Amino acid sequence: MKSPFRNIGIVTRPNTPGIEHTAHRLIDFLQREGFGIYLDEQSVGEQALLPEDIARCRAAAKADLGKTCDLVVVLGGDGTFLSVAREVAPRAVPMIGINQGHLGFLTQISHENMTEGLKPILEGKYLPEERILLEIELVRDGEVCERSLALNDCVLSRGGAGQMIEFEVFINREFVYTQRSDGLIVSTPTGSTAYALAAGGPILQAGSRVVTLVPICPQSMTNRPIAVSDSSEIEVLVTKSGDARVHFDGQSFLDIQNLDRLIIRRYHNPLRVLHPTDYQYYRTLRQKLHWGEQLV
Repeated sequence: MKSPFRNIGIVTRPNTPGIEHTAHRLIDFLQREGFGIYLDEQSVGEQALLPEDIARCRAAAKADLGKTCDLVVVLGGDGTFLSVAREVAPRAVPMIGINQGHLGFLTQISHENMTEGLKPILEGKYLPEERILLEIELVRDGEVCERSLALNDCVLSRGGAGQMIEFEVFINREFVYTQRSDGLIVSTPTGSTAYALAAGGPILQAGSRVVTLVPICPQSMTNRPIAVSDSSEIEVLVTKSGDARVHFDGQSFLDIQNLDRLIIRRYHNPLRVLHPTDYQYYRTLRQKLHWGEQLV
């Protein structure tokens, strides 16, 4: 096969029954077509792959797949895709999602039609899409003590004690408001159909250059979601933290203290997602959100 790609990385969703057979079909297909294949070390360690498949591939940590591969294929759902995206984004490596269950927002190719869906993409026939990520810095006592990335959202939320938290929001160093609430969701367009949507935020077209700030159960009913340019710098100063935490894509978190600051910016590298040529964003929304079908 003539392809713009040479080495392909594979990451599988942990603890998924039967996923080793899907991976076997994928590895067979890629090997027949002459691609170099790298397996995620965690997938190998969890024995999510057949021994004969491990023997004919190379292993690499998720963070290193971006160094060695031209493309990363994720076997799993949107959650697995999110976790891999944060690791490979610094290397600007494109990704493809193979869904192991129902249609996902990010994993568009079904595992039943995996090779048929992948073949034209590997031949260079695909729809590329760039998704913005957020880069978050936690500043404590004037020093940056932690950094993280998020493809969906950065969520400041109250902890187990259930007390509201208080914080001030600044955009481009201009004071916006003080809020007392259960928290705040800072969401990318990718995350606009996730937690932000459940909290009353708007749905944003995936390629939009916009970030939304969505309050979680604010005490004041006049606190509404707002959208800002993705070139904006968002700062959140936590004045009453309780046992608050900040979460990244719902998969990792940091504990927050009084007077901690969160500095949120667009990450310099977008994530490049490759879709089949018949991909339609609004068709995916209709299917996932159970909207009505076209009548005429």
